[in-house]
Amino acid sequence: MNSSNLIGFVLAVVSSSFIGSSFIIKKKGLQLARVNGPSASVGGYGYLLQPLWWVGMVTMIVGEIANFVAYIYAPAVLVTPLGALTIIVSAVLAHFVLKEKLQKMGMLGCLICIMGSTIIVLHAPQEMSLTSVHQIWKLAIQPAFLMYTASAIALTLFLVLYCAPRYGQTNILVYIGICSIIGSLTVMSVKAIGIAIKLTLEGANQVFYFQTWIFTMVAITCIIVQLNYLNMALDNFNTAVVSPIYYALFTAFTILASAIMFKDYSGQSIGSIVSELCGFITILSGTFLLHSTREPDPPVNPDLYSPLSPRVAWFIQGNNESWKQKEEDVSPFNLIAVIRQDHFK
Repeated sequence: MNSSNLIGFVLAVVSSSFIGSSFIIKKKGLQLARVNGPSASVGGYGYLLQPLWWVGMVTMIVGEIANFVAYIYAPAVLVTPLGALTIIVSAVLAHFVLKEKLQKMGMLGCLICIMGSTIIVLHAPQEMSLTSVHQIWKLAIQPAFLMYTASAIALTLFLVLYCAPRYGQTNILVYIGICSIIGSLTVMSVKAIGIAIKLTLEGANQVFYFQTWIFTMVAITCIIVQLNYLNMALDNFNTAVVSPIYYALFTAFTILASAIMFKDYSGQSIGSIVSELCGFITILSGTFLLHSTREPDPPVNPDLYSPLSPRVAWFIQGNNESWKQKEEDVSPFNLIAVIRQDHFK
């Protein structure tokens, strides 16, 4: 491993540790926000007033910055698989902090993910040398990558507009699928921005090229979409299940996007490519093993009133625990008052 890849490797490990911790901190903040208002899953934004959620955001930002710098020094096919450490950190912390039990087979699944990541790292290809943002732009507008981008946007719109309203709260793949597909475009944009910043610091100013700002706008838009749907996924499903599935899908789409745009595997031997594929299959095996051994989340009350108003849904959910003790708190008159307040707001 050359010095550039080594720097990327270290930064990726640090990044995974911070991001894995942020999952747990943000989940805790979302749980606190649900007590005081509508949950994120029904359109509530009360978590924005929770200090703990912001601590999780800061932790994630630090991790993402480290990840951002890692992509400058190493290819995506090396940096992205190291996100398997996020699974380990989040699963272990969820076991102790959120009391989401991690079984022995789940621990084995985590170790298998690490083994698969190690195989990929050992056979990671060398990154092509890029000397200007114009070179990156040419790679981004090549027909193969434009086709991938169009397909990714079309699939995301289908998931957002059709699947999310119908199956988002019951099928974990909907929200995570949106995050993963958009995430692959985020990585490509972030890598382009990182290279542009690196070249600028080295004396070749890239700030005044419009391509740099296009990559920046794409990255910001994709990050906002990712955060929104990741919050929904965390609010609806077990953290130790969200993390590995998100990792597996995100890694798969990112490696595919990077292979198409940057031609990472060009010039590699068949043996190296096969080894990397085996490593990725190993990661997927560990991910599904961890997923299959997780205990399901406790059942929640059906949110029958969310089409009317998120406040109505929270009103009923919040009073459900004391329904038998204070039945008058959820009387028809109080419920009507909530609906009328929301209607005339």
